[in-house]
Amino acid sequence: MSARRVVLVDDHELFRAGVRAELGGRCEILGEAGDVDEAVELICDRQPDVVLLDVHLPSGSGEAVIAAVHERAPQVRFLALSVSDAPEDVIGIIRSGARGYVTKTIAPGELADALERIAEGDAVFSPRLAGFVLDAFSAGSGGVALASGDPELDQLTVREREVLRLIARGYTYKELARELTISVKTVETHVSSVLRKLQLSNRHQLTRWATERRLS
Repeated sequence: MSARRVVLVDDHELFRAGVRAELGGRCEILGEAGDVDEAVELICDRQPDVVLLDVHLPSGSGEAVIAAVHERAPQVRFLALSVSDAPEDVIGIIRSGARGYVTKTIAPGELADALERIAEGDAVFSPRLAGFVLDAFSAGSGGVALASGDPELDQLTVREREVLRLIARGYTYKELARELTISVKTVETHVSSVLRKLQLSNRHQLTRWATERRLS
């Protein structure tokens, strides 16, 4: 079997170097990226079998990478790799199209196996996340339902719904970033995505849309 072709996306260069060293014997590393725009261009240019993708990037989210790549290279598969096991991160990235989610405590051999399985079309999760993900997708988890019955709302990821709800409550971007422990730039990325999906033009329309649905 030929080595799987992989792109690494993580904003920590030292971490990428470690992953490259550990996977080099089992995967063909096509390239590395540290932010959203760089990642999208690299992935679309190299067309890897699998992208090993960090959930949070300085210029946006892993969800933004998946959305942009899906429009140009829908066959590329994604495995999320993060220090976070927060429900909103796991559910959000899976809903965006990632085929799996593992934490950075994973052993190198297990990571290589996970990449192989993702390339073959399987779904892969760290053991302690697997049951949670199944529960979340069947009936919602922690009060976060994946299907609301509203087709427009169901387009949004869990994180985008959180952003929308806080905007409806009157939070500024800075307050929202502090509340969700993300950057203002990431907030702006989420808001832009929500506006695009809901076909709205500005924050005022967004607030009214959310208020009408009692999301606040």
